[in-house]
Amino acid sequence: MAFILGSGSQRRLDLLGQIGLTPDAILPPDIDETPRQGELPRPYCTRIAREKAQAVAAGADDVVLCADTTVALGRRILGKPADAGEAAEFLLALSGRRHRVFTAVAVRRGDRIWERVVESRVRMKRLSDTELNAYLASDDWRGKAGAYAIQGPAGVFIPWISGSFTGIVGLPLAETATLLQAAGLQSREAAA
Repeated sequence: MAFILGSGSQRRLDLLGQIGLTPDAILPPDIDETPRQGELPRPYCTRIAREKAQAVAAGADDVVLCADTTVALGRRILGKPADAGEAAEFLLALSGRRHRVFTAVAVRRGDRIWERVVESRVRMKRLSDTELNAYLASDDWRGKAGAYAIQGPAGVFIPWISGSFTGIVGLPLAETATLLQAAGLQSREAAA
């Protein structure tokens, strides 16, 4: 049995290391992540994680782990911004408000898929023009859902969360460990 991480995210790889797991292979799937017309954030996030897990080529006994993190402002999905202008738009929309972060985890072994969605709530402080412009200049927003990462420089913008910190980062560890165990894979420490 091989353990395959279906993600190129260094954050997810680091989080797995915290629970003693190192993938045997890293195979990020190439799927279309465009939201469907009228698709809501939670179902969108769940669908993308599942489609990623189904797209990874793996042996019948291999365990595949995929995840998707979605930032939601009401019914609106704030994906990865295409450029600094869109990043600024997202951050200004989030500034001074609460929003939700969904992380869906899908674990596949053979034809069976175990799934879980974790919802966290996050409040971003009101950003000054100076803070916004300095953050945009840092380029830390690139490749980040909602144009920020709580574990990076934008962490100073987040005075309050309710839910899973590791879920907001991109992989809720408690839930992920439970799904992997259901699929027959335990952390190296638990197996020792």
